[in-house]
Amino acid sequence: MEQLSILSTRDNKSVARITRNSKIFKTILQAIQEKKGENIVSLDLRKIHEAVSDFFIIVSVSSTTQVKAISDNVEEQMRKICGESPYKHEGHQAAQWVLIDYVNVVVHVMQEETRKFYRLEELWSDAPLMEHKG
Repeated sequence: MEQLSILSTRDNKSVARITRNSKIFKTILQAIQEKKGENIVSLDLRKIHEAVSDFFIIVSVSSTTQVKAISDNVEEQMRKICGESPYKHEGHQAAQWVLIDYVNVVVHVMQEETRKFYRLEELWSDAPLMEHKG
């Protein structure tokens, strides 16, 4: 039953909105930074009605090993510090682009070439972008 309640809150956005100062946001950033993620940005999607999340966090990496290390660390730290497991995660097999969905925040761990190809920052150019130190 818990999964169904998550789905219903996602669809009608009745879940509490988060900010860049929220524990979940800070935990994700710290987990990425611990594993040396590069070119870390967040996109604030809260004012975009069609957006599926409040924030995207996008990080570049240089190898499949680093994709796995960062995505595993994000999930581990979120469980440990926030008691949260992802609603969904995809891409672990190919390790070119791992998406970790925490409903309010979606994390994109991308190899540099993949990030350049998909250009998420351009697709969501209406969203305010903030750079974060790696």
